[in-house]
Amino acid sequence: MRLYLLIALSILQAEIVAQSVSPQIGSRANGIGYASAALFDTWSIFNNPAASAQLKHVTAAFTYDLRYSLTGANRAAAVLNVPLPIGVCAAGAYRFGDDLYSEQILSAGFANTFGLASLGAQVNYIQYTVSGFGTKGVATINLGGIAELTPHLSVGAYIVNVNQPSLSEHEKLPTRLVAGLAFKPTEKIYVGAEIDKDLDFDPVWKAGMEYTFHKKFVARTGFNLNPNTGFFGFGFKTRKLMIDYAVQYNALLRLSQQASIALQFNK
Repeated sequence: MRLYLLIALSILQAEIVAQSVSPQIGSRANGIGYASAALFDTWSIFNNPAASAQLKHVTAAFTYDLRYSLTGANRAAAVLNVPLPIGVCAAGAYRFGDDLYSEQILSAGFANTFGLASLGAQVNYIQYTVSGFGTKGVATINLGGIAELTPHLSVGAYIVNVNQPSLSEHEKLPTRLVAGLAFKPTEKIYVGAEIDKDLDFDPVWKAGMEYTFHKKFVARTGFNLNPNTGFFGFGFKTRKLMIDYAVQYNALLRLSQQASIALQFNK
């Protein structure tokens, strides 16, 4: 029986307390090892909910994450960001799995900038489905913030599952705490580093870099520790279209690929 199915069965039978799959997604963040706590980005609703605060245009995006070594473990997501006079509203839909086991997430969030700080909050409905075992759904709350200390240095942090919803009478989804730095020595270079701590597991250390070597082309790389994972990606962008691609490799999942496309609707 496939590993992820065993994990799924354990969740619905309250044998473990963790969500089985990270909802972090988006090829730009993937290419830099998901060191995205302080990265203002289209995919913020699945990363730091504050990171949509500086988006100036309506943006719609779709991504697909293909994992060759684990049948049925592919992921897909779509997002919509809508700037308003009072801030930015974001919505997202995420799916992992297949007909045997799947996780679905629907998210809605709001973010705004106040001086040097951007703050965001979102609500999520997470549904777990296992063939023959039924469906379990819970609502969660995420909070986040980013502070731009200087034109070159920002700090970001967010909390996942603040409310710790119950999966059963005795088990709850754990809280994740994420904090990171973003350093931009020039307009062409972004360097990010962060620590991602699930309260029930050891922390994951992340670092990555993005380099804009042409006004339309971007290269990215990153790595994680615990588990050790390498990342690489590139992007193409115009005034209205953004296409990003990323690959990652570790000993467990082997090689996986992710591609994203985003359309920006100018005012």
